[in-house]
Amino acid sequence: MRARIYQPAKTAMQSGTAKTHYWVLDFAPASAREVDPLMGWTSSSDTQAQVKLRFETLEEAQAYAKAEGIEAEVLLPKPRKVNIRPRGYGENFATDRRGAWTH
Repeated sequence: MRARIYQPAKTAMQSGTAKTHYWVLDFAPASAREVDPLMGWTSSSDTQAQVKLRFETLEEAQAYAKAEGIEAEVLLPKPRKVNIRPRGYGENFATDRRGAWTH
């Protein structure tokens, strides 16, 4: 049984890093998906592909995988580039703006 351990990336709808501070152990699919001829749904006989386990730290996830005999690959997150403007969002409404406010 193979799995991967990773930290989820932020969604495109959030500007912060909420829901990205935990680690996920995700199982790799053991069998290919099939298309049901009657309904057209995709299905698989592999129920482990539906399981996602969450852990507070990377060490907890690795310890769980080792204890259960799961071969796990760790995917470390890429560091996020900090994007902080000097005065930020409030600059749009400052009373001491030098230029015209155009929108």
